[in-house]
Amino acid sequence: MTLNIVQTGDPVLRQVARELTVEEIKSDSTQRLIEIMRDTMRTAPGVGLAAPQIGLPLQLAVIEDRSEYLQDASEEDLKARKRAPVDFHVIINPKLFYVGDEKVDFFEGCLSVSGFGAIVSRAEKVRVECVNERAESITINAEGWYARILQHEIDHLNGMLYIDRMQSRTFTTMENVERWNDRSSEEE
Repeated sequence: MTLNIVQTGDPVLRQVARELTVEEIKSDSTQRLIEIMRDTMRTAPGVGLAAPQIGLPLQLAVIEDRSEYLQDASEEDLKARKRAPVDFHVIINPKLFYVGDEKVDFFEGCLSVSGFGAIVSRAEKVRVECVNERAESITINAEGWYARILQHEIDHLNGMLYIDRMQSRTFTTMENVERWNDRSSEEE
């Protein structure tokens, strides 16, 4: 089963999501929701999906950057983005901390801003303190593309979209993003 992904303009994307209690996290309904969110993310396909994107203002997101998504990327592109596969996991009630001052600029897209992308400056390294789907406290240290995914999804939980952080003059269709990426890789 998959759910519809809400698009920009839906009020749920602009509100701060509420935290889940331990009892809620361990409930059958939340465990089923996590499975449905995983399936929805994979079907889209995407590398992350936050509960507000399916209309639920909850501090819950699923993340997975599958190796098959990286197959068509050049080695140079993967290296520049510090992108590698990320196993499926869940973050609940996350707290985001920037590690260092280094920022990197890359194009981002979003399942809730379908068909468009823009360059967004994000922290190169982050630490996320949260709980997993078993309500266990975990700390995630991430850098590169994985850090970008975490920041993007946590923004959703705080009522923000990448368009709030984008370099507005770079906002374009995904077709043009691909054309720009192809041209950039040819220049390297």
